[in-house]
Amino acid sequence: MGLLRELFGPSKDEIWSQLSQEIGADYEKDGFFKSGKVILSHKQWEITLDTYTVSDGKTSHTYTRIRAPYVNQDGFRFNIYRKGIFSWLGKALGQQDIEIGDAYFDEGFIIQGEPEDQVRRLLQNVDLCQRIQNQPDIHFQVKDDEGWFGQKFPEGVDELYFQTYGVIKDVQRLQDLFELFALVLEELCRIGSAYEHQPGVSLK
Repeated sequence: MGLLRELFGPSKDEIWSQLSQEIGADYEKDGFFKSGKVILSHKQWEITLDTYTVSDGKTSHTYTRIRAPYVNQDGFRFNIYRKGIFSWLGKALGQQDIEIGDAYFDEGFIIQGEPEDQVRRLLQNVDLCQRIQNQPDIHFQVKDDEGWFGQKFPEGVDELYFQTYGVIKDVQRLQDLFELFALVLEELCRIGSAYEHQPGVSLK
């Protein structure tokens, strides 16, 4: 065990357990057929960190995700991710890419959403934009549910959702992501897209 730790560093269990202690969250260890998770209660919301694996029978790919279901007051959706080498092609084919008037942010990210003016209102928060920019890899969006093989939510409930490839074992980065989620949920309340006192929804 000591040799493995020297070769690969601290385990996910060690890092995520440390994270939960530092942010005051609950940690559920990995078990048979289920991934370990960190669950943070922030006001009326539950923000959940875990991993999931996708396999095609030959190779497997593991992703880290953070999720927070909430009651969506107006149906507002957004999707934000870093631009890649082929982003220009999507834009040339008519892919939506909202500009918010921040040259650095507009240059670095694809921003999609509806209604567009609500996207701009959300991203007027300079702290929020800076926290997104600080993430080395980010795909951040509002989803209506988790698809055929995931959880279905009641009518009017959507999910704030982040995912990235691999297992994040950087405590500071994970803390920053939890803080980003808390900030976005509060900002959604401020712009009228979430209920400030509406009871939250849990991920089972």
